[in-house]
Amino acid sequence: MGTLALLGFGPGGWGAALLGAAATTLLLALAGFALGLVLGGLAAAGRIAGPAPLRLLATGYTTLLRGVPDLLVIYLLYFGGSAALGGIAGWFGHAGYVGVPPFWVGAVALGLISGAYQAEVFRGAYAAVDRGQIEAARAVGMHRGLILRRVTVPLVARTALPGLGNVWQILLKDSALVSVTGLVELLRQAQVGAGSTRQPFPFYLTAGALYLAITTVSNLAFARAEARARRGLP
Repeated sequence: MGTLALLGFGPGGWGAALLGAAATTLLLALAGFALGLVLGGLAAAGRIAGPAPLRLLATGYTTLLRGVPDLLVIYLLYFGGSAALGGIAGWFGHAGYVGVPPFWVGAVALGLISGAYQAEVFRGAYAAVDRGQIEAARAVGMHRGLILRRVTVPLVARTALPGLGNVWQILLKDSALVSVTGLVELLRQAQVGAGSTRQPFPFYLTAGALYLAITTVSNLAFARAEARARRGLP
């Protein structure tokens, strides 16, 4: 079978499987990034304005998750989650292995990892906010919640966009690690196709092209968002 037929959508072609796996990779990264936004925002807020115990907890979270290998986090959640579910099921008389959904384990793992990095991005962006604008908001009578919603959050988001774009690119590549849980994402599908046909080069080259397409579109989206956020600035 020729390369075009092998990677096409006809009988025996792997095109649909590769595109489906690319969609899984994108959804996995999006889910992890969205969870990371929430965790990163909470951790950054805790480190900036929280009480001492909360600052300690947020600092421990970011230090730990940035200091251990990403693959280890995935393994711990996957096997630890299975062991926990198995223990709970044992209370109800179930014997045997209880698996956890690989997609959601991967999404949570990527969310925890990206959240640690996003927290540092948000913290740095907050440090760059012009305090004069916050003082001006107080001078016109805005309360703390209104200042946060109308002044602080928009300014932090604008400054954080480039850093968040970098975190997103890293997260896209880290999504390939989730294949160790059995999830068929893009790289795993390329491995399956290469092993089944004994033609690794076309599959890995196609996987690389699909990753590059996703990252290129992502770069354009973040660049447009940054340009929109900086309208009116010199």
